[in-house]
This record gives sequence, structure tokens and C-alpha cells, in this order.
Amino acid sequence: MVHRRMISEILPPWVASAEKFGDVPEETLFPEERPLIARAVDRRRREFVTGRHCARLALARIGVTPVPIPRGERGAPVWPAGTVGSITHCSGYRAAAVASADVARAVGIDAEPHEPLSEEVLVTIASPGEIAALRALGDADGEVCWDRILFSAKESVYKVWFPLTGRWLDFSEAVVDIEPSGTFRARLLVADPAMGTRALRGRWVVSDGHIATSIALPRP
Repeated sequence: MVHRRMISEILPPWVASAEKFGDVPEETLFPEERPLIARAVDRRRREFVTGRHCARLALARIGVTPVPIPRGERGAPVWPAGTVGSITHCSGYRAAAVASADVARAVGIDAEPHEPLSEEVLVTIASPGEIAALRALGDADGEVCWDRILFSAKESVYKVWFPLTGRWLDFSEAVVDIEPSGTFRARLLVADPAMGTRALRGRWVVSDGHIATSIALPRP
């Protein structure tokens, strides 16, 4: 089955990416990475292995020699010096996006199954205003799982926020407005000097039963 490329479609040209709809052998790991999944269940092992493989493919596209990618605070990937990036995975899909730190401050990507959220999850990640906006989007196009796009967009916001600030960001601390054109706007309700902005713009795509979102912050 031929799959449509997703992540590259929603990233600017100065961000390199790689994606897989299946998994690669564990032998692709570096020895230094093996202890990180020594006690992991099979699903988590496969996610980690293929995510790291995608990351190295993407890094090679910006001229970076393959290296181990360890795990840092809160499990975030530790990228080679001079690079920034993000890894994501969900059932049937893995991807990574990277850029030179000379051109980008941060990159955040997220992938999710194109399925609706439960009501219990929705009320924990969305404000009443966001829920009202989701209903309006659903009335206009009921084929798209807008609530899952909101969830994914907030995950991408976090993946940009955390590497720059080193701080947790709650779902309630970012308000996301989804545009049917394939973009979204995020407004941070908390400030941090490391961010330099409280307004973010991202893109989303739905394809082959998956949702992907991205945010790329260029360096001024």
C-alpha cells in the first residue's frame, strides 16, 4: 500500500523529516540507546526504535552524521549539538522532524489516530470556548475528528514550549483555534522569556487514518 507523505506536507522547507508506516529492526539502534528500552513492552520498543531511525534519516538530510539520540528530561530526545527536532508515533505511524539551530528555534510535531476523543478526555484538554468551536467545525464538516486535531495541536505546542523553557505546559495553558484550511493558531496563556512569543501558528493534515500537526519556530 502506498501512503501519502504527511509530515513533510505540513513543514516549511528548512525543516527535514522522515516517516514510517511500519517498523524497522531493533538492530538499527545504537548500543548507547539499548538500555533506554531494556524494560519496555514490545509496543514501546517498536515505537522507540523506529522513531530513532526516522530521526537519523531526517538528520542525514541536513548533513548530520548518524549518532545516538539519548533521552533527556521528561523523556524528550536529546538532539545533536546545533540541531533541534521532534519525534512522534502512534499506531501505524512514526515520524521525526529536524532543523539546524541556525535557522530554527524549535520544531514540534505530533501524530494521532484519526478517531474522536472520549468526552472524558475532551473536557480535560479543551476549554468551554474551544469545545464550542469544535462543535461549529463539526457542523460544517462532520467527517473530520476536530477534537483529535485540537489534542494533537496542543501536543505540538508543548513540544515547542518544553525544549525552550524546560517547564511543563498544561493543556489549559494554551488556547488553539483550528482553521479548516489546514492551519491553526495557538495562544499561550502563560509567558516565558525563552519563548519570546505567546502566539504560535501551525499546520495540520488528515490522511490514511492519521492526523499530524506541526509547529516550526524560525530563528529571527
